[in-house]
Amino acid sequence: MAFLLALETSSTVCSVALFKKEQLIGVSELQIEKSHSSHITVLIQQLLQNCQVSLSNLSAVAISGGPGSYTGLRIGSATAKGLCFSLDIPLIEVSTLEAMAAMAIKHTPDPEAYIYCPMIDARRMEVYTYLTHHNLQAITPVAPVVVEKDSFKSYLLENKIIFCGSGASKFRDLIKGEVNALFLDNIKPTASIIGELALPKLAENIFQNVAYYEPFYLKEVYITSSAK
Repeated sequence: MAFLLALETSSTVCSVALFKKEQLIGVSELQIEKSHSSHITVLIQQLLQNCQVSLSNLSAVAISGGPGSYTGLRIGSATAKGLCFSLDIPLIEVSTLEAMAAMAIKHTPDPEAYIYCPMIDARRMEVYTYLTHHNLQAITPVAPVVVEKDSFKSYLLENKIIFCGSGASKFRDLIKGEVNALFLDNIKPTASIIGELALPKLAENIFQNVAYYEPFYLKEVYITSSAK
């Protein structure tokens, strides 16, 4: 029996989900900041135990690959790679921004009437973002963007755009009154949507090289010097 374990650690949410073939059978998550390192393995163990599934039953592990929190991505990647190495099973990567867009699309009536712009908060006025159609066909590449009043102006002239994610509030404050800019709150990546997007990749054998895999950090980690 094919079981897929999905992990999401790129944001403040630390979550795991288990799929049996294409059916979601269990989810466990914590919405506590900086809980990933101390809770991810506990969540996995508890979820498998509750679903009466052993580690040896897993067919693959799916991971939210970024961009996002450097520390969270590193913890999720290390956990996923450790499981894949020890169990000799494949690793599947899902874009964090694509997962956020997929969640927004699921929450939108008549989704083909819009394009989507998930945003992950970065430092200051910067966000990690891209534009995508309702079928998850990318319009622009994933990139760091410093949001300004005229950001996405050419797209907003002809399209209704739904903005979502932790970085969207930065942009909302800049373009109040723009009728084509819509905002959807409370969109965070979760392990369940990571698993949903990973299932087609599992069927098509689209896997990562476990030995050399690294998350899509997008930018180098920003490190400050200790005050001491």
